[in-house]
Amino acid sequence: MATSFCSYAQEENLDDLDSLIDELFFNDQQFLDELIESDFSFNFLYTSVSYNSNTFFSGRDSGTDQFNIIPQVSYYHSSGFNASISGIYYQNFEPSWDFTSVSLGYFNSFGKKKNLLYNLGYTKYFYSDGYDDFTNSLDISLGIRNKKRTLGTTVSASYIFGKDNSYQIITSTFANFTLTRAANFALRFRPSINFIIAKQTLAIKNIVFYNGQSVLQTLNDNVFDLLNTQLNFPISLTTNSWDFELGYNLNLPRATATESDLPTTGFFNLSVGYMFDLNK
Repeated sequence: MATSFCSYAQEENLDDLDSLIDELFFNDQQFLDELIESDFSFNFLYTSVSYNSNTFFSGRDSGTDQFNIIPQVSYYHSSGFNASISGIYYQNFEPSWDFTSVSLGYFNSFGKKKNLLYNLGYTKYFYSDGYDDFTNSLDISLGIRNKKRTLGTTVSASYIFGKDNSYQIITSTFANFTLTRAANFALRFRPSINFIIAKQTLAIKNIVFYNGQSVLQTLNDNVFDLLNTQLNFPISLTTNSWDFELGYNLNLPRATATESDLPTTGFFNLSVGYMFDLNK
């Protein structure tokens, strides 16, 4: 997520404010990082809609080509409190609206240079079809970046539970390049690489012979491993209270012991966001 807007206290430093505005970007965790480092009070809503041209799970092709759309409304306060509500719509699934999620979180920084950051959160999922295996998630993320904010790394861990339980670890490393900047807009390129490690049940279909006949058999394989490496290549335009992002994403799924070699997959993403200042 990103924005070029930030509300601030009356005794603001305009140079610091300009730096903050210049650095806000589309990635949710990096956006929180920027807010943590600022000395300004803020109280706002951020609304966004994201479109992904195809849908993959752990980088794997589900066999159904379909786009997905993710609307989201988030609230942020300078105390560190944040909350959001979002969901996801799949083109060809039934029901198409898969779930609605409600999240609460708290973010802050620590360390002498305050270049170490953390975010704690809880998410509740409400599925349209009554699915209840995974309905809750406890999340923690830790991040570090250099003083110039041109390089950074975040490690996020989630414990997902309901009738069943699972967990995942995602590491994300990014670089930030400002392509051009003027008084009221900025154009940036921020490539990143993400490693997704998760406990997951994979459905493996094999043909076996029984009494001289071939039978299609489905086996469930429980694994905890590196499942996918994703490369992101986004370009963002931030202007006033609007922000836009267009990017290409490349999945390099890693086959488990019971899988054959998996093909590389990719998709385009487009997102539009707008900021509402609640202090006005």
